[in-house]
Amino acid sequence: MPGAKEKVCRVCKRIVVGNECDNCGSTNLTIRSSGLIIVVDPEKSEIAKELGLKKAGAYATKI
Repeated sequence: MPGAKEKVCRVCKRIVVGNECDNCGSTNLTIRSSGLIIVVDPEKSEIAKELGLKKAGAYATKI
């Protein structure tokens, strides 16, 4: 979406566009975060397993 502002879910740290997290359904979002993890294949990613990330996508490391 051009011009859309990315937000970070305070519950699961997923980076989303819109007013609801498409991962956990939370509406508790913020625009303040730092760090970035991109998960391409959560089943093969050791980092995703360590952090409990089950869905591919972008996640913030700190809120």
